[in-house]
Amino acid sequence: MQCSRIKMAVILVALMASIQVQPVSAQQPVPEGVVFEKNIEFSNPDDQHLQLNMARPKAGDGPFPAVVCIHGGGFRAGTREGFNGLCLELAERGYVAVTVTYRLAPKYQFPAAVYDVKAAVRWMRANAEKYNIDPNRIGTTGGSAGGHLAQFLGVTSGVKSFEGDGGNADYSSSVKCVVNYYGPSDFTKSYDASVDAAEVLPLFLGGNLQQQRRRHIEASPLYWVTPEAAPTLCIHGTEDSYVAHEQAVWLIDRLKASAVEAKLMTIEGADHGFRGASKEVMAGIENARVEFFDKHLK
Repeated sequence: MQCSRIKMAVILVALMASIQVQPVSAQQPVPEGVVFEKNIEFSNPDDQHLQLNMARPKAGDGPFPAVVCIHGGGFRAGTREGFNGLCLELAERGYVAVTVTYRLAPKYQFPAAVYDVKAAVRWMRANAEKYNIDPNRIGTTGGSAGGHLAQFLGVTSGVKSFEGDGGNADYSSSVKCVVNYYGPSDFTKSYDASVDAAEVLPLFLGGNLQQQRRRHIEASPLYWVTPEAAPTLCIHGTEDSYVAHEQAVWLIDRLKASAVEAKLMTIEGADHGFRGASKEVMAGIENARVEFFDKHLK
């Protein structure tokens, strides 16, 4: 029985690691007009030497707007390389784009991952001159767990308790806008509408809903929405079996009620990772993401 549970856990980790949208290949060749640097350390909490990969325009008038890309994987798997291709695409469009590593559960529970992505934003501002970044025009995007973390950046600007000690404390971790692909917004309502919440969330939050209700609330972006939240685009499939579509509906409704610009792009019939969506629909999803960044960052 114990062996079976271990095998199931391994399968679930592998599955969640694979469920992050990769609109362009992580192995895509570096375009002629792009500089691509890998393995740049941005923070070192608990001697973990967290790194990012960066793509930026080789020429042109800067400083350039920037985007922080955050991978998914159920808070316990996944790697930043899954968004290398997106970073290259954004750099071709005039952005400095980074894909970042953050600490994973169960060794590192909430809010360690939040600390790490906020440290990445602060690092970008601290190094804005070096990399020709406009520190006033930084947005973020992510999928699944990465969508949650991107959204957390968008709703907790100025909340000191989530800054952590990852370096560059004199700089802000705020972002100008968020594009959230199927990220959860309310963990207190995840268990009955997700095929793996009972496996994933106790590892990330230190217990299930009955054991750690307060942490489930504190980790939910929905409960941090204020009129100061960043403009947000959520893109979510109606048949998502891991993060229910209604999670995006609740978030967008709360943002709008707080007078924050917010839009929900619903993908009919699509599961998590937009599985089931056609190539044409996927192209439309990617266009929507870039158009949202162009509107708010250019």
